[in-house]
Amino acid sequence: MKKTAQLLMLIIALNAFSCGDSSKKETAGTAAVNVTVAPITSSKDGSFLAASGTVETDQHADISTRMMGYVTNVHVKVGDHVSKGQLLVSINNTDIAAKEAQVKAGIIQAKAGLKNAEKDYNRFKTLFSQNSASQKELDDMTTRYEVAKAQLEATQQMQNEVNAHLSYSNIRAPFGGTITGKYINNGDMANPGMPLVSLEAPGQFLATVMIPETEISNIKKGTAVQVTVKSSGDQLSGIVSEVSNSARLTGGQYIVKINLNKTDAKLYSGMFVITHFPVTVAENTMVIVPKSVLVTRGELIGIYTVSQANTAILRWVRLGKTFGNDVEILSGLNQGETYIATADSKLYNGTKINIKK
Repeated sequence: MKKTAQLLMLIIALNAFSCGDSSKKETAGTAAVNVTVAPITSSKDGSFLAASGTVETDQHADISTRMMGYVTNVHVKVGDHVSKGQLLVSINNTDIAAKEAQVKAGIIQAKAGLKNAEKDYNRFKTLFSQNSASQKELDDMTTRYEVAKAQLEATQQMQNEVNAHLSYSNIRAPFGGTITGKYINNGDMANPGMPLVSLEAPGQFLATVMIPETEISNIKKGTAVQVTVKSSGDQLSGIVSEVSNSARLTGGQYIVKINLNKTDAKLYSGMFVITHFPVTVAENTMVIVPKSVLVTRGELIGIYTVSQANTAILRWVRLGKTFGNDVEILSGLNQGETYIATADSKLYNGTKINIKK
């Protein structure tokens, strides 16, 4: 009986402790969070489409070769300034050099044969005019002369072929510029089409961006755009110079190029940029909110709104186009509604709020 009384007292004490803790939690949970709310906005003034891309020069090349062979010497390194025609890479060309010697010998032989055939042709032409040679003899000499000319032409074309192969073994700069990449070293095997070095010429910079098929109809050649360099925050201006009309090889994305106006900002090829294209938005057709008010839960995106009971309610939304720091809401919010713009502390679904004026 005594043990039963002790057990009963222990249960009562635990219940009292639990109730006290619950009371504290409830008290803490009833503290309202100060928030500010904002109405849904939609305006066609100053709307723009943001697209990311990279900076590049208008004249650049990945230089390769059409022959296979071991690299005997790489004459440049990244950052070197080279002039047009300067030797960049040498590839072993022993077999081509041997063929060149054979072709030169063939040219000498063909020239000698043509010289003799020409002499015989002229002599027999004179004899034929004096009725001292037959028509067949003159025809034979004419044929021999024409064959000799063809043989010389063939050996000279072989020389052109050898020269072309030699140019593929001695890679030279197609234009003056700066070496921006070196992808091979001495002793490596060069293969046809494999980039050996990259070369860029100083001058006009371009921004190349990819535009989705849903927006490409809004991009027009000659449109003035604003470009932001991600790394430095520099603001640049430019003009749309090219708009691709095919996305067959770019996965549904259309390439757009922008000529960047001259600037004092330090630019390098490959820098990431965000390009802002002005677009026309129909009034009262889009729900637009700042990106800063969005809440991410895994793959879901939501925004806090105010319930009739003055609590925070998280509503899931579906996003559309991006306009700088703003984003379009395709579903989940409607015109005329409000959302929580700022809060003094972290919000949860059902948190009591106090709307600051």
